[in-house]
Amino acid sequence: MSHGIFNVPALRNEPVRNYAPGSAERADLKMAIKKARSVVTEIPQYIGGEEIYSQNRQKISPPHDHSHVLGYFHEGDKTHVQRAIEVALDAAKSWSVMKWEQRAAIFLKAADLIAGPFRAEINAATMLGQSKNAYQAEIDSACELIDFLRMNVNFMHEIYGQQPVSSDGVWNRMEYRPLEGFIFAVTPFNFTAIAGNLPAAPAMMGNVVIWKPAFTQVYAAHVIMNVFRQAGLPAGVINMILADGPIAGDVIFKHPDFAGIHFTGSTRVFQTIWKRIGENIGSYKTFPRIVGETGGKDFVLAHQSADPKALATGLVRGAFEYQGQKCSAASRAYIPSNLWEQVKEYMLEDLAEIRMGGVEDFTNFVNAVIDEKAFDKITAYIDAAGKSADAQIIAGGASDKSTGYFVQPTIIEAFKTDYITLCEEIFGPVLTVYVYDADKFEEIIPVIDKTSPYALTGAVFAQDRYAIQYATEKLVNAAGNFYINDKPTGAVVGQQPFGGARASGTNDKAGSVLNLLRWVSPRVIKETLVSPQNYRYPFLNDD
Repeated sequence: MSHGIFNVPALRNEPVRNYAPGSAERADLKMAIKKARSVVTEIPQYIGGEEIYSQNRQKISPPHDHSHVLGYFHEGDKTHVQRAIEVALDAAKSWSVMKWEQRAAIFLKAADLIAGPFRAEINAATMLGQSKNAYQAEIDSACELIDFLRMNVNFMHEIYGQQPVSSDGVWNRMEYRPLEGFIFAVTPFNFTAIAGNLPAAPAMMGNVVIWKPAFTQVYAAHVIMNVFRQAGLPAGVINMILADGPIAGDVIFKHPDFAGIHFTGSTRVFQTIWKRIGENIGSYKTFPRIVGETGGKDFVLAHQSADPKALATGLVRGAFEYQGQKCSAASRAYIPSNLWEQVKEYMLEDLAEIRMGGVEDFTNFVNAVIDEKAFDKITAYIDAAGKSADAQIIAGGASDKSTGYFVQPTIIEAFKTDYITLCEEIFGPVLTVYVYDADKFEEIIPVIDKTSPYALTGAVFAQDRYAIQYATEKLVNAAGNFYINDKPTGAVVGQQPFGGARASGTNDKAGSVLNLLRWVSPRVIKETLVSPQNYRYPFLNDD
């Protein structure tokens, strides 16, 4: 067998296409959307090399056009989960010993497939299935997923290159083994890139994976599986099951070969999973790795020196892009009294221009929220604010679910710092503003730190550098991703590795070497070149 120490392609982020009128990419994407809407797609479970079709078909419709049928996915049961585990463990025998550069090549090919022939298809699937506009789909399902796949190869190479020092007569080596067992990847509806990365990252490090995407993201998840298969991923390495969460968990968390979970979703669900793992801890072969990114109640703090136009733009983009359905979305803002009227005017001007509707019309900035359950939850908060003496709606507030789940971008002004929409995660196009005395900047910071249990993202807007330094230091534990004079969304792989602490997760930073380290179990090998021949040490000799 031939050998080599291989370099990998240089770190780089995938360029974002702008889909301007008249551009080739715009025409390709519109054609892909039209094609997707013209057929009814049957989506199976992928277990080993098999496509599993069940009798339990679940309808998939665009959130912005719920009368239209994009297709059906075939829901699974406990028997499918058990089968997926068996297949994965069998695949691990070959996958775990495959040379790292061969694994890398598979995921590099997957990245190039998404960058090229699958780009329009995966963007169209994300737009239709998750109601994202063209730009939000491009930065997510194309660019971010490509970046995860390519950059994780670099991070893998970096990990394998981290080796211990050796002393005279000794050669020390570090092996990075995959975990013993299988990984459970649970992915959310809101980011196709997360749906691809959570199973791919452990698999890249030699692990086998059971992947359960959110039912509301299955339409694009199906494309991801097709990409992985075309890239040459061996059967059984990543198995996509479509069983309900509690059904899957009842099998997985009782299995002795469960080795870890890679999760993005709600804090409540993650806490339940952690508890289940703890209850079964004595039955596992190894202590499972628990990696999760959960909720957020992300803040924007403005100082009296902030640029009001930049602040208003950051709030409109940060709060209302993808209908606020980002765990990093700007959800609460603390604005000084000297700037509020000007900032409010700028935001109202922007909201008067913003159009809302289906993704097929590229002039729509805001689309639909993901489903009726989300619609009902979001509108309940808005309706309560409209009736409360402790808040007032200053923009938006309207909603309509007759054809799609549309909620107008809404700004609420709260009159007390513990008003409910300043405290609880809403996950929709709702921004709550609290106006504080411009001279009490230092006093508002402890309020921001304590109002929410989350610590995912946050931002400070200021021109005064002392104010920036003060906020950065005092809010050190309030956000895992902290932004200065920018919105708290839009983290880029390799540039702003993403994750938060407190109730926002384990802060294992997807998009960095830190995350991949969670999916290996190192083994140190010490080789003594010339072994001692006598037990006696020099200190034992007589004077």
